[in-house]
Amino acid sequence: MASSKAKQGDSEQVAKRTSPTCLAVAKKGITTSQDFSTFMSSLMSDLISGAVSPGVGNAACNAGGKLLKVVEMQIRYGTASAQDGSKVLVLAMAAAPESK
Repeated sequence: MASSKAKQGDSEQVAKRTSPTCLAVAKKGITTSQDFSTFMSSLMSDLISGAVSPGVGNAACNAGGKLLKVVEMQIRYGTASAQDGSKVLVLAMAAAPESK
């Protein structure tokens, strides 16, 4: 039991003195698949080293899953742009103007 607490204390010390590498990737923004894979790879390393708490790692993974779902929906249901052919997915329609 004492060694378990000691290990927990060690990982907390590592987390306090180590800045997560995934934070730098996230601050730049995740706009490409390469950005996403770099972020996830960094996040895994940060989780293993203790630089990121499991709760933050879980939240980041869930958000990443949602991001991938939006990309999938855009490819599947998006409308092709006349200019360059890229697909755009409208998630909500603008409110109709009120009639007087």
